[in-house]
Amino acid sequence: MDTAHKRNFCIIAHIDHGKSTLADRFIERARLVASRGPQQTQILDNMDIERERGITIKSQAVTIPYTASNGEAYELNLVDTPGHVDFTYEVSRAISSCEGALLLIDASQGVEAQTLANLYLAMEHNLEVIPVINKIDLPSADIPSCLEQIDHDLGLDPDSTCYVSAKTGEGVDSLYEAIVNQIPAPTGSADEPLKALIFDSHYDPYRGVIVHCRLFSGRIKPGDEIVFMHSGAEYKVEDTGIFQLQLVSKPELAAGDVGYFIAGIKTISDIRVGDTVTLKANPADEPMAGFKEVKPVVFSSIYPVDSNDYEELQEAIERLKLNDASLVYEKDNSAALGFGFRCGFLGMLHLEVIQERIEREFDLSIVFTSPSVRYIVYMKNGEVLQINNPLEYPEVMRIERTEEPYIQANIITPTEYVGPIITLCLEKRGVQTGMNYLDQKRVELIYEMPLAEVLFDFYDRLKSISRGYASFDYSVIGYKPTDLVRMDILVNGDPVDALSQLVFRANAQTRGRQVCERLKSEIPRQQFKIAIQAAIGGQIISRETVSAYRKDVTAKCYGGDISRKRKLLEKQKEGKKRMKMVGNVEIPQSAFLAVLKTEEGD
Repeated sequence: MDTAHKRNFCIIAHIDHGKSTLADRFIERARLVASRGPQQTQILDNMDIERERGITIKSQAVTIPYTASNGEAYELNLVDTPGHVDFTYEVSRAISSCEGALLLIDASQGVEAQTLANLYLAMEHNLEVIPVINKIDLPSADIPSCLEQIDHDLGLDPDSTCYVSAKTGEGVDSLYEAIVNQIPAPTGSADEPLKALIFDSHYDPYRGVIVHCRLFSGRIKPGDEIVFMHSGAEYKVEDTGIFQLQLVSKPELAAGDVGYFIAGIKTISDIRVGDTVTLKANPADEPMAGFKEVKPVVFSSIYPVDSNDYEELQEAIERLKLNDASLVYEKDNSAALGFGFRCGFLGMLHLEVIQERIEREFDLSIVFTSPSVRYIVYMKNGEVLQINNPLEYPEVMRIERTEEPYIQANIITPTEYVGPIITLCLEKRGVQTGMNYLDQKRVELIYEMPLAEVLFDFYDRLKSISRGYASFDYSVIGYKPTDLVRMDILVNGDPVDALSQLVFRANAQTRGRQVCERLKSEIPRQQFKIAIQAAIGGQIISRETVSAYRKDVTAKCYGGDISRKRKLLEKQKEGKKRMKMVGNVEIPQSAFLAVLKTEEGD
């Protein structure tokens, strides 16, 4: 099929505005799944964790055949994308393989924070954006208000808006026509040298790495010898094809296609998302621009519960990295937990998803340390350190100043929740830089606040304060000075390095008390008292005590002089003291997880 009859588009929107449901309707109309029998929702979400949480984590591609009203046959390549702020990198990669985007807006919620963020992403890549109002079948749908927001907030033409109900399928046919008529056909010729951009990949234990790519020029077919322009690795193509829920083989892929190829690739390090593939015999002059290097914002260490599983954990992380280009890792070790990996994530949800995927897909038991952000430490000798691990934090007397990352938070909320949300932002050390009334009912609040304060419970509390109506988006804007201290946790007098945290000095005592209380409820009682302490340097700022089991040694004294009882109790006391000196406190895995929870998460 020539490029004039191909269309590449993605669906972008805020969380829960109906991206995956609309993709389901597209797939059903194209009869890629049987319309009879029990229907599976979220067809493109093929991970268990995506179905359970009701969110999209991985962007997925599917090729849909379509016959237009004028009788011409088209090939539509649809990419369904995530909506959560932690997976913006997935969205940016999906967008780079398309010429157009459907911007979904919930008819009852209107324009929200991620709607704006995703629109800007699409505009950066010069995509043709079609505004689509979804959920028009809801009783609470307010279409005139949405049209006004499309014009006023987004600056798009409200006359080009399509109206659909992804749930019932109403309006999907007219949306198909809008895609064919408004989204431009891909440029590039099949006769030019091959340029294929890798936008994703996954690992098959039998066939090796399956590479997802978009062809911008040239063609690729089985038997071709290819070169990865970044790594220089050379392979021979075994199979090419397109995505139609399963991998469907095709004799060749040509310019404008979105598809996959298999080349017996077993060395995972040869593949890099954003790399350009070309032919060895007729190479392209220069690679494609690729993607911006992802910058992780949350850091945590992963350790296997059983130290013998270290090799399996390494293999698991390598395979996840292949499927999730935003995961960054390096080797690490701890006195308490042994060998592991220091990993960088795009947010707390990203961290939770990686944890669950390692446990489910690779059947490994793992422990995560307390998450941290990356701080910049300026030393008195002129040295500048970048620190994301509390154990690397230098002594206070050698530090001149410390800086922490700040974000610009954009919160869109109904006017009645403005007061409590401002209180929450002030509690999190936020500084208001803007407040815009979008209309009579909605306000946009703009705050600058430390990233470390947003990590743990900010999003959950924002949702509970606003009854789910407030939406939140953020971007890292730079570093600002902070007053930072390292808080160590001592159990039975010994520091547990995996529980150390870098905290803002004014919050240290509250945080220390929280951690000690949680550990007290998680560490099992022993024959001796266990002291759990939070310390800054040599100063103890909080303490809890796990009581000892106590045998009633005075039971046999049924009378007589009190000194007999005292003598037995003193003897017991001495024994416990000796036991404490040689006793070893085993900290269960649940204790490390409990420390990560916040007050509101209890």
